[in-house]
Amino acid sequence: MAPRNQDREARAARQRLRDYQARQTMHASKIARRRRDNILAVIVALLVIAAAVVVQVFYFSGGPGTPTPTPSSTASPTDTPAPTSTPNSADVPDPAAAEGRTWTGDMTINDIPVGISLDGAAAPQGVANFVTLAQKGFYNGLTCHRLTTSPGFGVLQCGDPNGDGSGGPGYSFGPIENAPEGDVYPAGTIAMARQSENGSSMGSQFFIVYEDTTIGSDTAGGYTVLGTVTSGLDELKAGVVAAGTADGSADGKPAIPVTIGSIAVQ
Repeated sequence: MAPRNQDREARAARQRLRDYQARQTMHASKIARRRRDNILAVIVALLVIAAAVVVQVFYFSGGPGTPTPTPSSTASPTDTPAPTSTPNSADVPDPAAAEGRTWTGDMTINDIPVGISLDGAAAPQGVANFVTLAQKGFYNGLTCHRLTTSPGFGVLQCGDPNGDGSGGPGYSFGPIENAPEGDVYPAGTIAMARQSENGSSMGSQFFIVYEDTTIGSDTAGGYTVLGTVTSGLDELKAGVVAAGTADGSADGKPAIPVTIGSIAVQ
């Protein structure tokens, strides 16, 4: 009997050892899995932060206009690409056309009335250009091709006849006027998009800031502020911004078609 008892005890001991080893292996596996999950979470967080930084740094440098603000969104209005036609300085409206005064008016975007006020004294060249193009009907029917939705970086970029951030009125102008100190563009700001590092690349593209946004200056400076939205910003946010971008990214084509109906100023 004694040998059989010892045998059973030995088998039981071996089973307890196997169970213990299995529990240890499972525990080690869980720890390793947690470590992998934690490392993956850190990597994802770093990628998100890096993407946000890239959007902020380059949005306006790519054509703020991509402000692609060009508001053209290197998180600046994405820089507007160079005009496809040869710029003709003779076509640039005379700054005197801004009359050194405040211009008021309305634009419609997807049938949403948006009140605007333009400061012809602070940005005579930019306002003269905007007013002249508006009075000629240049903007009627053009699209808003770019929307950014990053926290603290909200712009809608419009005014490109090509509809992709590459076009303009056939000329470009500068220099930058009325750029804000501290690179902060409050909600409601209307500003000109441009190419990064090029203060003389403005044309027809502009961007509307729909939430307080910081756009870092480049070597050329900041972005020409034309004026402000005086009414309709909440409606614009609800009717256009809330739908996001077509591909779900933080910077891209609006999910719904966005068209300027008309712009009237006086």
